[in-house]
Amino acid sequence: MKDSMATKDIIEIKNLVKKFGDFTAVNNISFNIKEGEVFGLLGPNGAGKTTTLNMLLTLLVPTSGKIIVDGMELSKNREKCKQLIGFMTQETTVEADLTARQNLDLFLHLYHVPEAEIPDRIELALEEADLGKFGDMKAGTFSGGMQRRLGLVRAMIQEPKILVLDEPTTGLDIQNRSTMWARIKELNKRGTTVIITTQYLEEADELCNRIGIIDHGKIMALGTPSEIKSEIAGNGKVLEIVSDKADVPKIISLLKTKFKISATANGETVTAVLDKGKIGDFTKISAMLDKEKILVLSIGLHLPTIDDVFLKLTGTAIRDTTGDMQGGRSNIRWR
Repeated sequence: MKDSMATKDIIEIKNLVKKFGDFTAVNNISFNIKEGEVFGLLGPNGAGKTTTLNMLLTLLVPTSGKIIVDGMELSKNREKCKQLIGFMTQETTVEADLTARQNLDLFLHLYHVPEAEIPDRIELALEEADLGKFGDMKAGTFSGGMQRRLGLVRAMIQEPKILVLDEPTTGLDIQNRSTMWARIKELNKRGTTVIITTQYLEEADELCNRIGIIDHGKIMALGTPSEIKSEIAGNGKVLEIVSDKADVPKIISLLKTKFKISATANGETVTAVLDKGKIGDFTKISAMLDKEKILVLSIGLHLPTIDDVFLKLTGTAIRDTTGDMQGGRSNIRWR
């Protein structure tokens, strides 16, 4: 993850609301995105990520609130704003019956790129996607990773000022995911502002200058990964105990009564934050569990991760989150 040097707000989202009947998908959210940064919108399915993006892309009309893109109010400058934004959906949407080269050619014509520039842009895009040898093969014959790479370079082929990637690595294996990360980083280095939605916590930590955690339409936290992790644990560490699921309630109770430590559970895993003054209790906690004859499969301390942040905010793992959630406030704009 690179350090952000950006100062200008290229996107401003102000009190944005989207309702579908009685259901509020996006609930009065406000945040800004800096020019030249990689901004991550992190949350589970149904959190409001895609609905927010669809409003930015003019695919949905907000119920209320404003979106400002590069100084222009989106609702009053739809076509101008759309020309600034490239988009890659979370579904693979390449034209299976067209070759890779034809897919790119079609997209360039849709964006009215001058005819003289098209051949060079296609060859550069194929090279960036590592598909130079496959340009004349039908995209439907490609592996999932190849199709995702083609979709990425197609989204950026008109050289957008802003690139929106909706869960760009969903369904990819680790190798293909790493390849996609490298492509995104390189694109960002060339000056494109990148907005990513993701369910992968490690992806946000790896790529993003700043992240917003969203749950059921509300922004729960906003800041750099380091700021948010520091807000959770300060100078402390995260205690993680894996045990038999039946013993989890007892472990949580013992931590509370004997050490004044509040813990949460996710399946058979108990997690708690030990501030700096309580880190020394780790050995005592381990001895207590042994004394109580609780089967411990693993116990350890680690520095906070984005996983810990999400668990702390919502009480569940990111892919298991359901139900409504109201946030608090703090110095990094908790809501």
